[in-house]
Amino acid sequence: MFWYFGYGSNMDLVSLRAKGVSPQRSIRACLPGWRLRFNVRHFFRHEGGVGNIEPGVAGDRVLGVLHLCEDTALAPLDDTEAYGHGYDRIEIAVQTDEGELRALTYVGMPSFIDDRCLPTRRYMNILLQGASRAGLDSDYVGALRQQALHVRQAVPAFLAPDGEQPHFDAAALALQPLYTALDGQVFDMSAARAQHEFLKGFFGGRDMTLFHLKRMDGSDGSETQDDVRLRRYSAAQRQYLDEYLHEYTHEYRHVGRYSYD
Repeated sequence: MFWYFGYGSNMDLVSLRAKGVSPQRSIRACLPGWRLRFNVRHFFRHEGGVGNIEPGVAGDRVLGVLHLCEDTALAPLDDTEAYGHGYDRIEIAVQTDEGELRALTYVGMPSFIDDRCLPTRRYMNILLQGASRAGLDSDYVGALRQQALHVRQAVPAFLAPDGEQPHFDAAALALQPLYTALDGQVFDMSAARAQHEFLKGFFGGRDMTLFHLKRMDGSDGSETQDDVRLRRYSAAQRQYLDEYLHEYTHEYRHVGRYSYD
């Protein structure tokens, strides 16, 4: 067992469970002498910046949620936090109502730090939901609500390229470790920029549609693969997937169609 300190979207239990982590307990915690930033650049441009903590000065503090996790939770945490690529994993001492406890947490790595970044409305909604449900200090939550946000750019509905294209199912996609699928489209990641090297291993050979849907701020964790197969999407989900389809097209090469049957 280990304690994990979540200070961003992982304060929210729905968000954390979507990443394959179901803690045994969750309690409020404070990390004194540090400050919260949103300067870890997301893999995809439209997602702005995500949470980070940096050493601060006397009086600074980061509030969050301390989760007691099974040892098996470390691997999915490392995967979803891009350990060793976007984030490093460190040990810290946090203050709780039960006294000082040692915990693991993640801090942004230099190659992903961009102080110009701002968080999206989606990300902040998840963070605020987690903070409110955990009963964090109202002044701290109020300050979070004043955080400047990344400006969302409207995108049109995604249209796949014309012409005959190869078709893949789950078995065929699994044989292509540098191919990934999203909402019925297949993309080749082999020529992706260096910052996406981690995603080649994480996305490769898999359809990522459900992964993205469960990371929406409106997700309650009940989305299923049948919802994806039958295209049972709300207007907000459809827009979110279109945004990602345009980003996949920007980062990768469209190479075919994906069948869920």
